[in-house]
Amino acid sequence: MSDIKPFKIDVSDADLADLQLRLKQTRFPDRETPKDWSQGIPLDYMHEIRDYWLNEYDWRAREALINQWPGFMTNIDNLDIHFLHVKSKHADAEPLLLTHGWPGSIIEFQKVIGPLTDPEAHGGNAEDAFHLVIPTLPGFGFSGKPTEPGWNIEKIATAATAAKSRRPIMFLVTAGSIVLTPVADGQGCRGRRCHRLHKRQRRRGVVLIDSDWLDRRAHKRRQTVSS
Repeated sequence: MSDIKPFKIDVSDADLADLQLRLKQTRFPDRETPKDWSQGIPLDYMHEIRDYWLNEYDWRAREALINQWPGFMTNIDNLDIHFLHVKSKHADAEPLLLTHGWPGSIIEFQKVIGPLTDPEAHGGNAEDAFHLVIPTLPGFGFSGKPTEPGWNIEKIATAATAAKSRRPIMFLVTAGSIVLTPVADGQGCRGRRCHRLHKRQRRRGVVLIDSDWLDRRAHKRRQTVSS
């Protein structure tokens, strides 16, 4: 793995103006014949989507939101990989790798970064804190786009192994994604209940867990507090 360099998102005004123009010039298809979704997305809904991206979505606000967290770029197997590295104030916090869905982005984790890195500020305990590494999957967002075949589930899992090689990483496999469980499979996880492999995986410095395990952990903690 190559050197890690700081990276800040900075989309040009020209690119945003070009996107605005493309949205304004959208050529819509003819209206569907039924008054339901049986022939696909209704034309009225397509207009709503276009109007939202054209008139309501604020990219600069989103850009500032992402840039509040430390961003970096590294190169794995000749492909640039963008990731966030958000450290907890607790030095002994566990490192945790969060991987987004497919399709998806690191924005999926915007509401959990605070609670995971600073649990005390969100009703948790210091021992619940994590240091977070949140990569963008190849071909998504600001990570590089493969120029040749081969970046499949197994390849992404191999890259994740390379990324975690500097220190042990805990993998959080979120429910509902069509990509995260296969990526975990590439690491040795079989099935969605990845936390069952704790004992086998701990020897390799990798722990695989899922959101159900975290939910049960949080529920148990709430019960302890209430009692």
